[in-house]
Amino acid sequence: MITLSKKLKEDAARKSSGSNSKSPDLNNSTKRVSIRDRLLIKEVPEMTSSLPKTCKVHFPDVHKLHHSLLTISPEEGYWKDGKFIFELTLTEEYNIAPPKVRCKTKIWHPNISEEGQICLSLLREHSMDGTGWAPTRTLTDVVWGLNALFTDLLNFDDPLNIEAADHYLRDKRDFEVKVQRYVRNYAR
Repeated sequence: MITLSKKLKEDAARKSSGSNSKSPDLNNSTKRVSIRDRLLIKEVPEMTSSLPKTCKVHFPDVHKLHHSLLTISPEEGYWKDGKFIFELTLTEEYNIAPPKVRCKTKIWHPNISEEGQICLSLLREHSMDGTGWAPTRTLTDVVWGLNALFTDLLNFDDPLNIEAADHYLRDKRDFEVKVQRYVRNYAR
């Protein structure tokens, strides 16, 4: 994170000093910083300072703010005591396009498929109900939305994993047993 911010400051200082050096090394070492990366310089510190207590974010490469891992550890509910890892990837089109998010932990959940696909209107580029992605949304919104899939936004009426939702409606106790088995086997 600091590296990208430092690079922006160095580029600004170089421009303001009027340096017209034609040195091939200098010209080859400077690259334009994308709009996505400029946004992330502001959004990442905001996101990390306002994480829910059940969430932690990790950047596998601090030079690539557009790729992160989010760990959600619910303290209550069906998935209590599990650690669920979500991979967030922001394309060059961010913030016009939503982040690509995938659950890396196998889970039994009505709104997350066993393959890791996620049903969260916030992540939809085009949404009929107006709750989909908009350029005014931020990474903080995404983190809070993903965290809420384990509590407030848990939705059995509009499932992605129909089998999990039907299981819950058929036998809530057996659903809970299966969720806990998944937590023990895949989310520790």
